[in-house]
Amino acid sequence: MATAFTETIPPSLPVPSTNGTISLDTYDEEQVRLMEERCILVTPEDKAYGEDSKKTCHLMSNINTGLLHRAFSVFLFRPKDGKLLLQKRADEKITFPSMWTNTCCSHPLSIKSELVEENQAGVKSAAIRKLPQELGIPESQLKPEDFIYLTKIHYLAPSDGLWGEHEIDYIMFSTIDVDLEINPNEVSDAKYVSKQELETMFSESGNSFTPWFKLIARDLLYPWWDEMLEKSKAEGWNLEKGEGRVNAKVLANGPRVGDLIKMI
Repeated sequence: MATAFTETIPPSLPVPSTNGTISLDTYDEEQVRLMEERCILVTPEDKAYGEDSKKTCHLMSNINTGLLHRAFSVFLFRPKDGKLLLQKRADEKITFPSMWTNTCCSHPLSIKSELVEENQAGVKSAAIRKLPQELGIPESQLKPEDFIYLTKIHYLAPSDGLWGEHEIDYIMFSTIDVDLEINPNEVSDAKYVSKQELETMFSESGNSFTPWFKLIARDLLYPWWDEMLEKSKAEGWNLEKGEGRVNAKVLANGPRVGDLIKMI
């Protein structure tokens, strides 16, 4: 059952009906361990009211009752050319295995540092925890001020008949140089792509993509990507001459920043 933070859960909010009855014996041992992490339960207005395991939050039997948790999606761009870093989720992943997606997508946990809502400090702290775990980026290269919060989306996406996602997902851009040493239990491949290269990937039948990444790319990513590149050019970035850098901070306080966008 969900654990309340400071008050009893109102009757109108969903309470998980299925958790320990689903066996994880056939899944990867490390991925099973991660399923015990404690996600933050939220209302459709993104008000935190409790916590439960990652396993419980991702079972469709609970999602279908309305169980909703908080998440984040990082889009990390290379400053010299504005290319986006993609990752391909490992075959071992329990949800959405072997799919291409944005740089890093995960969940803030129900711990003190990741529950802080002011200036999105909690989700930024979670990103700084997960980027090293998944992609081997040294934590010393990651600073909260380098993550530019743009908006949050409410979406629902089944993975298969058993698992899925139902999240309020905080979207953050970052433009920093990083070193990669990918964790093969989390990520099977990673590469930087331009807009045109990403569009080509989407058109190729052999590629599959996470549903949240497809949603964000369809409605949000390309306009923000264009805006970031154009405003960075105005501030001195010139790819041909190798001058300046792409800077996500030019998007701060731009259109739709801070809105909660429903994609369900």
